[in-house]
Amino acid sequence: MELIKVESSMIQAVGYDAEAQMLEVVFNSGKSYRYTGVPPTVYNELLAASSKGQYMQAHILDFYPVSRVMRRRRQR
Repeated sequence: MELIKVESSMIQAVGYDAEAQMLEVVFNSGKSYRYTGVPPTVYNELLAASSKGQYMQAHILDFYPVSRVMRRRRQR
């Protein structure tokens, strides 16, 4: 899933898989979460929102099943 950087005090980047209706959100804390069952209209509205954090709180956080994405750290 390709992630797009966004301007937000809460969110670093978002990605969307339309076929799976899955939204991935990387928060400024560095933690990533995937929300399932998210329709394309909600993703597009999130991208267009003047406050992405407020949109997340009002329309996504408590409305869709979520799981944390654990990423492997790169070895040096």
